[in-house]
Amino acid sequence: MSVQPIVKRESPAKVLRRVLEAPGIHQGPVVYDGLSAMLVEKAGFPYCFTGGFHIAAARYGLPDTDIVSYGETVDQGRQVTEAVSIPVIGDADDGFGNAMMLKRSVRGFIKAGFGGVMIDDQVSVKAAGEGQQRKVVSKEEAVMRIKAAIDARSESGTDIVIVGRTDARLAVSFEEALWRMKAFADAGADVVFLDNLFSKDEMKAFCNAVPHVPKLVANMGEDGGKPFPDPEEMASFGYKLVAYPFSVLGASILAIQDALAAIKGGGVPGPGKVPSVEKLKEILGFHVFYEEEKRYIV
Repeated sequence: MSVQPIVKRESPAKVLRRVLEAPGIHQGPVVYDGLSAMLVEKAGFPYCFTGGFHIAAARYGLPDTDIVSYGETVDQGRQVTEAVSIPVIGDADDGFGNAMMLKRSVRGFIKAGFGGVMIDDQVSVKAAGEGQQRKVVSKEEAVMRIKAAIDARSESGTDIVIVGRTDARLAVSFEEALWRMKAFADAGADVVFLDNLFSKDEMKAFCNAVPHVPKLVANMGEDGGKPFPDPEEMASFGYKLVAYPFSVLGASILAIQDALAAIKGGGVPGPGKVPSVEKLKEILGFHVFYEEEKRYIV
């Protein structure tokens, strides 16, 4: 009887770093559970995100208003990372507390199998919706958070990707946001994310101000409310990653609402709205499971 060799998988962080080094710009939807992550991988995306907004919605049907704890975030994240082989960037918000708690959070994200972790500079309780007044901590505390995350990574002996995010564009000014992005990069952040830019000129200025660190752009105006450039134009500005925060969650909500409305009206969802049972089984991997199961039938 031959013994199959054990193939050691690359760390999610190493795979994510290879994405960052690859030419062009790379798209990553935000997911909320194992199924949504699996569908993103099957669609051919090289990585994805988790978000606090999405976890609060999917897990509890509630708004993202600091109700989801560190433990709940890591638990939900583990369900996502275990469902896919692509790397996942997790949203650690402000680290869920002071610097020591932030370090614990980073270590938790590493153990949960994340390839990257995003740290922001908002105050607690944060503002989680469009139009809400953003407030950020001081420059010194914002940079300290990044340094604490770097220390946690070093002490763990891993290479998880650290994404530094600032909300200072809304909370203070564009100039303040640029200062923080430069400081995050100098502190060791691998990727920087300046949220809520208002124009292409600001996007270009951000990329020019921090030229040697990969940049992330998100809040893509997926509902058509913001006139953002397409990914290739963003790449020409200097962006490396682009996140789609609401497409997967929003499409899921609308599809469920449409299906329920059809049932409530005495019918069923129309043709093409619901896959067949056989198609569902194919998507979820039943056939693969049954084939593997045959190896162990005696």
